Amino acid sequence: MSEREISRGAIGWISFAAIMLIVSGGFSILQGLGWLINANRFPGTDSVFSGNVKTWGWVQLILGVVLLLSGLALFSGNVLARSVGVIAALVSMLSSFSSLEFRPVWGICVIAIDIAIIWALTAHGRDIQEDERRGSM
Repeated sequence: MSEREISRGAIGWISFAAIMLIVSGGFSILQGLGWLINANRFPGTDSVFSGNVKTWGWVQLILGVVLLLSGLALFSGNVLARSVGVIAALVSMLSSFSSLEFRPVWGICVIAIDIAIIWALTAHGRDIQEDERRGSM
């Protein structure tokens, strides 16, 4: 069986995905804390968030922690971290879509970054694992 060559570009995309998961997790944590702290000042009564701002704050906080931890674990090439990263990016996309009316430009940017993360993790996931196994990272 021939050994497949590791793509340095793929390693770069996985590193990009890991860093973006960490950054996105940090922003989600801050956003969740902001919603929890300022629940009484949240705009709108006809939105998805009406009456449940604290619940959405906790959802964002937990999602942020999962994103942050899966981003950190991605550097090891762990398959579970890649799977959790894809699922967390999907949930982040849905969360951004649901709050699109409050922050449309930011929401679209987050959705685009989440798409890039999912692509990197699904298309190039094995390369970082093989690189870690060979010890060349």
